Parts: sequence; C-alpha cells; structure tokens
Amino acid sequence: MLFDSSDKAKLLQQKLTAFMEEHVYPNEARFRAELERDRWKPVSFMEDLKVKARSAGLWNLFLPGEKGEGLSNLEYAPLCEIMGRSLMAPEIFNCSAPDTGNMEVLSRYGSQEQKEQWLKPMLEGRIRSCFAMTEPNVASSDATNIRSSIRREGDQYVIDGHKWWASGAGDPRCKIAIFMGKTDPGAPKHKQQSMILVPMDAPGVKVERLLTVFGYDHAPHGHAEISFTNVRVLVSNMLLGEGRGFEIAQGRLGPGRIHHCMRCIGVAERALELMCKRTQHRVAFGKPLAEQGTIRAGIAHSRMEIDQARLLTLQAAHRMDTVGNKAAQTEIAMIKVVAPTVALRVLDRSIQAHGGLGVSQDTFLAAAWANVRTLRLADGPDEVHSESIAKWELRKWQERENSVH
Repeated sequence: MLFDSSDKAKLLQQKLTAFMEEHVYPNEARFRAELERDRWKPVSFMEDLKVKARSAGLWNLFLPGEKGEGLSNLEYAPLCEIMGRSLMAPEIFNCSAPDTGNMEVLSRYGSQEQKEQWLKPMLEGRIRSCFAMTEPNVASSDATNIRSSIRREGDQYVIDGHKWWASGAGDPRCKIAIFMGKTDPGAPKHKQQSMILVPMDAPGVKVERLLTVFGYDHAPHGHAEISFTNVRVLVSNMLLGEGRGFEIAQGRLGPGRIHHCMRCIGVAERALELMCKRTQHRVAFGKPLAEQGTIRAGIAHSRMEIDQARLLTLQAAHRMDTVGNKAAQTEIAMIKVVAPTVALRVLDRSIQAHGGLGVSQDTFLAAAWANVRTLRLADGPDEVHSESIAKWELRKWQERENSVH
C-alpha cells in the first residue's frame, strides 16, 4: 500500500523541516548549555521559539479537529517523525508527551469545566502536565495491579497512592496530574479503576525524587516519584465517571504509543545521517570508514530497517484512521515493539561508528539511545505487546481452522 500525504500535510512537512533547520538544530547546543547552569529551569528562549512556531502555523499538530490542524494520524506521522529528530523539538510545537496524551484525554473525555480550567491553558502552552499511573511496588505492566485508592467522601474524593515515572512532573510548569487509582476494589476487574485530575499544588502531593534514565535526568522535564497522601479534590475532578479508567487508558494509549513510534523513526534517520557523515570523513587503516565492509553493511541494514519500520508505522496510522484505535490494536502493538527496537539498532551502529564521541555528550546519540531504550518499557513492555500479537494471530488461525471444519 502506498501512503501519500495530502497537499496540506506536504506543505506542513516543508514548513516544519525549514523551521527545524533554522531554529531547532542551531539551538540544541544552547539548550544543553543553559540546562547545565540550571537543571530545573525552563530554558530562556523556549517561549520565543513557541511563539515563532505558533505564528508559522506549526502548533498542536497532533490534535484533530478545530483545536489543532485537523490532521489524520497518517498525515501527522511524517510531522511527528521530523520533530522526533531533536529531543528539544516536540515542546516547541506543543506536541510533547505526556501533554499530547493528556490533552487528548481532556479533549475527548473532559467536562466543559475541566476543559476550560486545564485543557485551554495546555493548548496554549502555558502549563504542562504529568500522568500518574505506574507504581513502584507492583508490576504496573498489568494495570489491574494498581493499588492507589480514590475514595468518595461527600463532595470530595480522597486520594492515596505512591506513583513513579510521572514524566514531566519535574518541570515547574507542571500544574496538573491525571491520576489512576481504584474507586471500587470489589467491582469487575476492569471496572475498579478511575482517572481523576489532581492539581500538583494540592495539599498531600509530594514529589519525593526525580529519577534518572541511564544517568540522564531529562531536565527540565524529569521523571518523578510522587506520593499522594490524603489528597482531597472535588468530585467534579473525576474524568468520565467512576470505573472508567481502563476505557480512558485505551483511548489515550493508542495515539500515545504510535506518536512514540513516529518519533523513533526520526531518531533513527538522524542517527543514520550522522553515521554516513562520520564514516565518509573518518579514516582508519588507510581508508575512510565508509569503505569498510562492516560499516557499509551497517548502513545498508539501517536503511532497510528504518523503511520497514516507517511502513509499519504508517500502516498502523492508516488503520487507526479507517477502522479506529480498538480495531487497529494489533498494528499498534506491532509497531510499538518494532520501532524502538529498530531505532536502538541504528543508534548502536552509529555510536559504534563514532567511537568514543558516540558515547559522550557531544552528539545526540547517547542521550537518544537512553531515551529510546525506555520506550521498550513505556506504555507497555515489549513482552506484553508480543503476547497480545501472538494471541490475535493464534485466534485468526483457529477461526480459519474452525471455518474449514
């Protein structure tokens, strides 16, 4: 199947590529330098870049409908890939996780009051958010294990729980958390959990520490371990209704997973470009590295793997657009396993070609590798997705067998 972009999407790709060349790549070193001086303070020029992006019509590209550019998943995929080439880029266009997923949740499931209070400032880029689901004391890959509680008392809910890997909570602009906990432990297994909005400045919310990823703290974004102790919020903070947490999670995680995969393709492309550039100019044993057989094989395999992963990503996006997220869950699961794995392989080859430089802070490669490696765990580990794919495949085979007999 050929995936051709609309004229609108092609124009946005051109504009976004030009913006990246003019404003993003030249500022990456400055971005790192400012963070070295103050890890948890947003960099000084980020808001200026956001204004430029918004003026260029490159804002909320991920969001369908009137609040965004109205793009389909298939149209957004190449744009997300372009943004994925730089770790600092998605925020500039208000397209960074977990805000994208949280904005989609509020847009799809939020009340008018919730949208006005929280979605509106997020769409404008004035505040940021986090998603508090994973817990340190249980295997959160099975979300039915979650122990945090949401207890109704009159016109309030009382929230108690211990969460970690709440990405974005280190940012001082993070003002709201979407919290998942149990409202009814006695209900059917997938009806026990609910999601509720918890302001980060509510009494009883405490960021215990900020976690590192292979030594990277991902400042000023960060990944927090947070305790929620006797936190009280209004009943109106509940999203959609009690017992509907899994329903919201499935609606949120489909687009979130594929956005990660789209960005992975961009990371892999940039890593391959850097590998080609490095090996053309670096000489060892009397000839450029690019003339060494093992290097050439690595370049060839990287190109083949990236293109395969991109096609699978586009296929998943197309299915989401045409049959919906639920019916496309097999394709989403497949690309969620494939894209980070491919990106890691390409990054590893590029790091190898760069030698000591590749594992240092002087290229984006080492930080990108650490970032992508987490995606084999985030939004469901590879093993969970692979198990689901196997079940669906075996079910198809069984259905064919039954129809024959």
